[in-house]
Amino acid sequence: MKAVVWTKYGPPDVLQYREVEKPSPKHNEILVKIHATAVTAGDCEMRTLKFPPWIALPMRIYVGLGKPKRVTILGSYLAGEIETVGRDVRRFTVGDQIFGTTGLSCGGYAEYVCLPEEGIMAPKPSGMTYEEAAPVALGGLEALHFLRKAALRPGQTVLINGAGGTIGTYAVQLAKNYGAEVTGVDSTGKLEMLRSIGADHVIDYSVEDFTRSGRTYDVIFDVVLKSPFSRIIRSLKENGTYLMTNPTLSKMIRGAWISRTTSKKVNFEFTQPNTRDLIQLKELIEAGKLRTVIDRTFPLEDAVEAHRYIETGHKKGNIVMTIGHKAE
Repeated sequence: MKAVVWTKYGPPDVLQYREVEKPSPKHNEILVKIHATAVTAGDCEMRTLKFPPWIALPMRIYVGLGKPKRVTILGSYLAGEIETVGRDVRRFTVGDQIFGTTGLSCGGYAEYVCLPEEGIMAPKPSGMTYEEAAPVALGGLEALHFLRKAALRPGQTVLINGAGGTIGTYAVQLAKNYGAEVTGVDSTGKLEMLRSIGADHVIDYSVEDFTRSGRTYDVIFDVVLKSPFSRIIRSLKENGTYLMTNPTLSKMIRGAWISRTTSKKVNFEFTQPNTRDLIQLKELIEAGKLRTVIDRTFPLEDAVEAHRYIETGHKKGNIVMTIGHKAE
């Protein structure tokens, strides 16, 4: 089968499109014929191993000290069709269309991958393409996890900083589904898209610093973490909640102190993906309340170009790679 192989840590050019052995499922596994896989900023961070030191060292130990060994094919979010099932599999059957995540084992940049039956997967939403379904298990699950922690109520005000990316585009829609008044913050080129998915207000960060406007919010969901922590906290209403994805250690310590000593709460818990939440997202999609924003699609063989585009920082929503299959 064709796959994009990760040969060493470094720039996008370390990814190589080549022929590799097609996997065979174990008794408790399914063989998925992948039709689309999401390309994420996390893939780029893993490729370079540019994480905070307290994450980078464990990741290097897990993946390989000198070069990738345990994980050699990136890609954790996908959609496809089940081609084969192991003899002990009961949850799925051949021909099922599914979407979900492979977790840390990765493997999505390939024509096929084997996944355990108990993995985080669900039937693909009806009416949704494979390309649209592939990113849901990242952005959708992250957004759902954090907004649930805020216990949103109808009429509350929510600001999403970094609203135009993978997590932010789902967060805007989910917050609106909770009945919130949503403000999206991002770059000039993303503002019209944010309005199209339901944002009530938009702020161009290149023109206005929302932390200096004097406006306060019930919830601030910070996906990009580029604003000073103290000013973010001042932008929260009393009893408000600040949600942080991938914070630094210092921000976690400061957040814990704010939560302990004031009425304001800071939440930075890591998401624990699960199939139940994936099914909830599927139901919202099928009800017309949630959709995937796709900026660009690339064929699998153009993985290097996909990574280069991600690293420009200009993507709107999601980047997806499509995987064509020759007749066998």
